[in-house]
Amino acid sequence: MNEQMVIFLLSFFVLVLAGIVVWQHLAFRSGIRRELLEMAEELKDILDRDSGGGLMIFTNHQGLMALMSQINRLLEKHRKARAGYCRSEMASKRMLSNISHDIKTPMTVVLGYLEIMLMKGEYNGEMLEKTEKKAQNVMELIDHFFTLAKLESGDMDMEMSKIEAGGICRETILGLYETTNFRWEMGRTEDCVEETGGSEHAREDVFRLEIDIPETPVYVWGNKEALQRILSNLISNVIRYGKDGKYLGIFLKENGEEIWISVADKGKGIDKKFSENVFERLFTMEDSRSRKVQGNGLGLTIAKNLAVQMGGDIVLESVPYRKTTFTLKLKKAAHEINGERNS
Repeated sequence: MNEQMVIFLLSFFVLVLAGIVVWQHLAFRSGIRRELLEMAEELKDILDRDSGGGLMIFTNHQGLMALMSQINRLLEKHRKARAGYCRSEMASKRMLSNISHDIKTPMTVVLGYLEIMLMKGEYNGEMLEKTEKKAQNVMELIDHFFTLAKLESGDMDMEMSKIEAGGICRETILGLYETTNFRWEMGRTEDCVEETGGSEHAREDVFRLEIDIPETPVYVWGNKEALQRILSNLISNVIRYGKDGKYLGIFLKENGEEIWISVADKGKGIDKKFSENVFERLFTMEDSRSRKVQGNGLGLTIAKNLAVQMGGDIVLESVPYRKTTFTLKLKKAAHEINGERNS
């Protein structure tokens, strides 16, 4: 075989190989283009129908597989955002409905009393007292809605500092004697009724009060006014919905790097199926004690938001008709005792 024939055959094979490479490249690009078009069509269908599926295109191309994975992640985030928006919209509608109802009811009473007094041409002391009370209820309700709105929008400025939790707990307890009509008796846990069945024979106006607060200062990192409001809301919750047990317990203790303040009662408790929802804004399950806390269903919600704003949390443990405990967990603050630094 002469030299020219060898060169010809080599040239021919080179051309064939080049053709194969070009053909494979074009086929590869065509395949990618087709798969991209399929992905685009499927994505359009998912978005148009607002279905809950993801992209399911079979391909061997690693880049397309990675792209589909990220697109599916984006679709999942979109679905969660949409679900969150729908929940928020429903909650807003419920809030508007509750605001309208809760303000209209006492205002109707106020207007009724005023109309009666105007018709009679005289001012009855008892009616004036009832009118004032209803007006105060409306102002309190508006204040609660305003506070919650500021908390949820992040517009509430909360000055954080080292505060002594034990003293604030004692101040709140002393306020019970001035703001409630109950008679409070001190007692230990073993002296208290364990079941509400035994409380039927107890005097209705007597509450057993158990307190366990260290004598030494206990410092937390927080805001004094916020802590006072949290304790007030939790205690109001007990008086309104745990009063069947005729018991209120307030406990303060250190737990590692946290300070725990617990408010407990022995009333009807909260069913486990509601324990995840009692802190939700305007939670409306009838068996939930959050339904009418402080008359508007916002007491526990405000308490929870204030706790989170201070870098803490509130958790619930409840065994119906035995013991229900709301525990406020706050960060421990460093403090000085006898010249030594403690935390």
